[in-house]
Amino acid sequence: MRGVKLLCAAAVLATLPACSSLGAGEGIGNSYYALVRVRSIQVGDGSMAVTPPRPWNRARRVFFDDVRWVEDWTLNGPYLDGITFVAGLPNDKYLIRQRRSEERQVPRFRSDMTVPEITALLESAWRVRGGAIDFRTLALTPRPFLGTGGFQFDYEHLDTDELWRKGRAVGAIVNGRLYLIMYDGARSHYYNAALGDFEAIANSARLR
Repeated sequence: MRGVKLLCAAAVLATLPACSSLGAGEGIGNSYYALVRVRSIQVGDGSMAVTPPRPWNRARRVFFDDVRWVEDWTLNGPYLDGITFVAGLPNDKYLIRQRRSEERQVPRFRSDMTVPEITALLESAWRVRGGAIDFRTLALTPRPFLGTGGFQFDYEHLDTDELWRKGRAVGAIVNGRLYLIMYDGARSHYYNAALGDFEAIANSARLR
């Protein structure tokens, strides 16, 4: 989630002159990110592959012991936009890393969850770890994904930095595992600016 991404990014922002768009083919200038080129690429645990329509930036797993099924990309920096991939999250596993001693907990994923329960799980993650102080569901509709019946979840949230953000998640449970692609960006400009990229990526998703 972006709350975790912001913690990671905070460690490198002091040395990052600026977050730039990749329209000119240049990635964010810091070793925390790796350039994702326009080709088929495995995400998460490698069980899902996608093809971006233009270069993005992939967050390297160097600061925290990340959940191995989850991977984050950004175009202009994690404060402005990002895509989270969840590839094959198994039953009874957490979407994020959390300590048992923490008072507020994000529930585990269960393979028998209904779509509303999955969206409630995502909302919980945004509220507990993503910094959302107001979260609103805009739409929840069926959508084919990975060759099966999936869902599309549209939402928006106000965070502690007083910025409204908007998001879209497309996902499905396949063979008891959760596959999900979630896009989130500043509502004022960045969400619409890269929504086409998200749609292209989601439509390109394939299981390996």
